[in-house]
Amino acid sequence: MQESFDTTTVEFDEDTGVGRVTLNRPDALNALSGQLREDIVESLRLLEEQNDDEIALRVVVVSGAAGNFCAGADITEFEDASPGGSPERTHYQFIMDFPVPVIAKIEGYCLGGGLETAMACDFRFADEDARLGLPEVDLGIIPGAGGVQYISELAGPAAAKEIAMTGDHISATRADELGIVNRVPDDLDEATQKFAEKIASKPPLAIQTIKNSARISTQTSLKEGIDYDNKVFEPLLATEDHKEGARAFAEDDYEPEFKGR
Repeated sequence: MQESFDTTTVEFDEDTGVGRVTLNRPDALNALSGQLREDIVESLRLLEEQNDDEIALRVVVVSGAAGNFCAGADITEFEDASPGGSPERTHYQFIMDFPVPVIAKIEGYCLGGGLETAMACDFRFADEDARLGLPEVDLGIIPGAGGVQYISELAGPAAAKEIAMTGDHISATRADELGIVNRVPDDLDEATQKFAEKIASKPPLAIQTIKNSARISTQTSLKEGIDYDNKVFEPLLATEDHKEGARAFAEDDYEPEFKGR
């Protein structure tokens, strides 16, 4: 399946269960216009519909066209903004709440709202030449969609303050050292594809539960997080996927087929 919206393209590989959303405003370095924000959500909704007994969406890769992930918000759309008139930001939350893992494949510029979009994803793979940053301070504002919060969680408050207060771009290697990205592989395309297919091959109910558990861990105490894990563990024991996994563990030559049931 391949579809196009005004500012995104969408692909779905039925054989692997991997969906792809490409931000497609290359002349604007894929800057986040209002239309692009809407198209990201609609693209993900379209992929979410690719689920039935025979076809299953398992993971989504988000990338940018023409060698850049996203240079941030489209400044032309809010240069005259006033209090109460900030641009719509629902696509960040939509990515965070999406039922399957989302991988940001980062090349070129990944700045401001682009970096916040990447950090809303579950994983970030970056090209060694990618440049990441939060330059909003130079406009007299802050990263309004959680940039400081994301980096504080991933790398600590000191790193978040340095990146947001200076507005400097950092290298993918530095972002990797700080834990902002997961990997800076030698071959970004190959590494992202292999990782996506590996996640796609796992039991989807367990994957979704792990995604939820990891998010809850940042919002609750350790005890509350463990209580949540205990609560959701038992229902997974009754799934067909658990039986498939247990059989594969017991029989070396058995290849499990996980169906999310």
